[in-house]
Amino acid sequence: MRFYQKMTLSMLALLSLLFGIGGSLLISGSFRDSLEREKTAAFGDYRMAWGTLQIINSMDPYLDRKAITQTMGQLYQQNSAAWTNLRLFTGTEVLCEMGEGHAPFLLDTGEPGPGGCLFRITDGPDGRHYLTFSGAVETNGDILYLAASHDISALYSARQTQQRTYLQVFLVMCLLCAALSYTVSRVLTAPLEGLSRASRAIASGNYASRVRVRSSDEVGMVSQDFNVMADRLERQILELRQSVERQERFVGSFAHEMKTPMTSLIGYAELIRSGTLTQEEQSEAAGYLYSEGKRLESLSRKLLDLLVIRRQDMPLVEISPGELVEELVRRLDPPYRGKEIAVSCSCEEGSCFLEPDLTWSLLLNLADNAQKAMEGGGELCFRQRMLEDGCRIQVLDSGRGIPSQALDHLTEAFYRVDKARSRKQGGFGLGLALCQEIAALHNGSIRFENRPRGGACVTVELRGGRP
Repeated sequence: MRFYQKMTLSMLALLSLLFGIGGSLLISGSFRDSLEREKTAAFGDYRMAWGTLQIINSMDPYLDRKAITQTMGQLYQQNSAAWTNLRLFTGTEVLCEMGEGHAPFLLDTGEPGPGGCLFRITDGPDGRHYLTFSGAVETNGDILYLAASHDISALYSARQTQQRTYLQVFLVMCLLCAALSYTVSRVLTAPLEGLSRASRAIASGNYASRVRVRSSDEVGMVSQDFNVMADRLERQILELRQSVERQERFVGSFAHEMKTPMTSLIGYAELIRSGTLTQEEQSEAAGYLYSEGKRLESLSRKLLDLLVIRRQDMPLVEISPGELVEELVRRLDPPYRGKEIAVSCSCEEGSCFLEPDLTWSLLLNLADNAQKAMEGGGELCFRQRMLEDGCRIQVLDSGRGIPSQALDHLTEAFYRVDKARSRKQGGFGLGLALCQEIAALHNGSIRFENRPRGGACVTVELRGGRP
């Protein structure tokens, strides 16, 4: 059963219970009040007749029954509008009876003794309801009984009319409640159905599915939270896909990098094993084997460094980044001068927490990439500035710059802007990936951009803290 159906049935059952109990109590209370008023009025009329009978008996206890009967007849004629029936009788004989004659009267069992009064509600043989008062008085050695009845069938008819009206109103109220509760429950559960549809859509792979927020109540808050969750899930799925794509590119690039040297190794090994090469050819083949072996060694070392940096928590020490940059420039100046590259630096005083060897490797990789982009010579400049929680180092070159489509992929393993030139220069596309991991180890970042007047600028922020 759907939730809105449960809500509709619950509201209908609650209304039926409350309306049924309230209506029944109201009708019963009204009937009891009307019956009590009728009883009070009838009892007053009866006391008048009983009082008259007692007065007659007290004046002359030996008065004959005929005179008493005449007196009671006159009394009935005066109050015929209030009494339906008036009966005077002994224990075995009815002396007189005036009125319609349908009200039942007991002649023996349950009749009151002298001076007493009995009240009862009885059903007549005609199906009508009567309110009866009975009393007794002793006269001339006998006991005379006086009974007066009032027709209260109108009260029962009014109650039946009220019950029929109540039933009709109850049915109408149930229909209105069912329609109203169904409408309200559908309105209230519509956002929940939207949540259900969006959940099924996301489960089927449509991560862009969202819920329309229509209110600011609890259901609206749940819808907003669901959309926030869906946004985060979509971002995480996108990141996972990108991670899988990077891993696939990594595996493909690694297999490609391994294929070329392995093919060369196998080919030259087959030539040497065949024994058909001259001494000079064997020496040349051995040289190729050695160079390709060194190439594989370099590749494995860089991959190992990348894995070690990702898995270890290197301790940071307090050093001066400016002194580190100046020392690097002094070492690079002689070899780079031979390539017509002018190396310079601009540093600030101060110290921060760094891992010296990894920071040296990071700057050396950036310098190596910069000089490869300046084959005809140029300028290479290091700028170092202190930050509140570390330092910033910029590497600026006057080379050919970085293609815009490559800016977002430079730190991916095995990614190379110019694959042919990079392979010719001995690169594997792992240097900048190592740089990014080193920056992450220092809670920092690395950013690449092209300079307006040509060349590239690499900005590294190392936020390992300051003393």
